[in-house]
Amino acid sequence: MPERISKLLSSHGLASRREAERMILAGRVIVNGIPAKIGQSAQYGIDVIEVDGVPLAPLSDFVYIMLNKPRGYVTTMRDDRGRKTVMDLIEGVGLRVYPIGRLDINTSGLLLFTNDGQYANKITHPSYMVHKTYEATVSGDVLKGIDLLNQPIDIDGHLIQAVSVERVDLASKHNPQGRSNGIVNTNRSIATLMVTVNEGRNRQLRKMCSHAGLLVRRLKRISIGDVSLGSLEAGRWRHLTIVEKRSLES
Repeated sequence: MPERISKLLSSHGLASRREAERMILAGRVIVNGIPAKIGQSAQYGIDVIEVDGVPLAPLSDFVYIMLNKPRGYVTTMRDDRGRKTVMDLIEGVGLRVYPIGRLDINTSGLLLFTNDGQYANKITHPSYMVHKTYEATVSGDVLKGIDLLNQPIDIDGHLIQAVSVERVDLASKHNPQGRSNGIVNTNRSIATLMVTVNEGRNRQLRKMCSHAGLLVRRLKRISIGDVSLGSLEAGRWRHLTIVEKRSLES
């Protein structure tokens, strides 16, 4: 049965419907040798549908991988400004995949990729409450900041509260060991926090920390749900195990 092309691209895991429409407008989608139009319908298996010159993959060919994203890479399929993208790091996957959610250019760590649109939606949509844990090195009044992070915070009109905030390391601004005359200096310090949230809004952790009076010096995502980065080296990727994949579906 014919379906709107934007829906077809979404169901095949290439993009959201809105992004698919942008791809169509950009002339990146070809149907039977002719550039597609917004609102056009086609039938997979009968019509020849190509995106950037690559035929649409069968629905059964789903791929699920994780990448340890280094700093300095943007989370996008391609970048008009010529910056390095995460797609440069996942060559050899064999099928077209796209990132599930985003990490900003200065954030490192766990980033998932797939070509399964429904699977991606389960991980990113706030209603599924998938926990995401970050290791954040911050500076400022840490004790006060932690207290504020544990309270509801208005971020871009959305009320957000961390699931948990744990201090795992503390060092004084003036003393790497965080001690002065044998007493821990907890005022104006540098600390490493483990922060868990269940949403993934744009630059959410950085905005939350800013609201709490903390400057983020380094930010790394270490887990999504029960899937952890583990010992995967920066810049490397691997396929999810069956157990890992299923843990994010429940």
